[in-house]
Amino acid sequence: MEWFPPPARPSPGSLFPAAFPPGPAPIPSGDPGGASLAVAATDRPALLWAFAAFLLTFAGVRLVTRMIRAGRGPFRNVSTGGLHVHHAVPGVVLMTVGGFGAVAAGDDGWPAVVCAVVFGAGAGLVLDEFALILHLSDVYWSDEGRRSVEVVALTAAGVGLVLAGYLPLGVENLTEEQSRNGWAVTGTVLFHFGCALVALIKGKPWMAVVGVLVPFVALVGAVRLARPASPWARRRYRGRRARAMTRARRRAERHDRRWDPALRRISDLLGGTPDEEIPAPTPVTGGAAGDGGAPASPPRRTP
Repeated sequence: MEWFPPPARPSPGSLFPAAFPPGPAPIPSGDPGGASLAVAATDRPALLWAFAAFLLTFAGVRLVTRMIRAGRGPFRNVSTGGLHVHHAVPGVVLMTVGGFGAVAAGDDGWPAVVCAVVFGAGAGLVLDEFALILHLSDVYWSDEGRRSVEVVALTAAGVGLVLAGYLPLGVENLTEEQSRNGWAVTGTVLFHFGCALVALIKGKPWMAVVGVLVPFVALVGAVRLARPASPWARRRYRGRRARAMTRARRRAERHDRRWDPALRRISDLLGGTPDEEIPAPTPVTGGAAGDGGAPASPPRRTP
C-alpha cells in the first residue's frame, strides 16, 4: 500500500479550515485585547461554528414557537398518531449524530466543522426544552419554563468564555515554571474546582459555571452566604447556626427584590412571557347542600 503524506496545515487563525484545524497562533506582547480575542475565537473553528449554530437554533425555535402560540404564520405543532413530538426529540438525534461524528472526524477540517454545526443545532433544540425534561411535564409556557432560558444563557456564557481564550480552573494563571510542576497544576485545579462545587451547592449556578473559567468568581460564591433553599443552607444553617439562615433569607430577599424584575424582563424578551395561572375560586365553607355551599374547583392554567 502506497503512503501519501498529509496535506499541509493551513495558517493559524483561519476560520475556514481546508484539511486540518489551525494550530495555536502566537500572540505578540502588547497586542490589544480585541486582536487576542479574535485569535482565540478563530483558533477553535469547530467550537465557534457549534456556538453559532447553538445560538441561531435557539433563537429560531423560540421565534417559531411564539408564532405557533400566537396563531401566526405557516408553522404548526408536529404530531403523529395523536402524539405531540417535542423539538427536543430531533435535538437528541442531532446531538447523537454530531457528537459521534465529531469523535470519528477528529481534527480533520471540514468534517469536524460540519459535525460541530450539527451538534450545536441539536444542543439548541434540547436545551430549549430543558425545563420540560427536568419536570417531565409540558411546562414550556409556564413560569417553570424560564429554567430553559437560564440554562441556555449559562451555556452561552461558558462557551463564550472558552472562545475568548479562558482556560478552566485557573490553569491559565500559572507561570511556565508552575505549569511544569505537576503538584502545582493538580493543586490549582482541585482548589478552583472545589470553589466552583461549593458555589453550586450553595445555590449559585451562575457563579459556579462562570467561576470554572474565571476562578475569582467561584471563590466569591464559595465564601459568601448560601441561598436559603440550597442544600448547603438546609444542612448547615440549623441548630447553633440558625442565625445564618435568617441572614441568608434577608440577603436573598434583598437580592431578589433588586434583580428579579430585570431578570424576568430579559427572560421574557428572549423566551416569551409565560402563561398566567388562573387562581382557583375561593372555597365556600360552612354551607350545607341547599344553603349555597359549593365545592371548590381545582386550579386551572391557561393553555
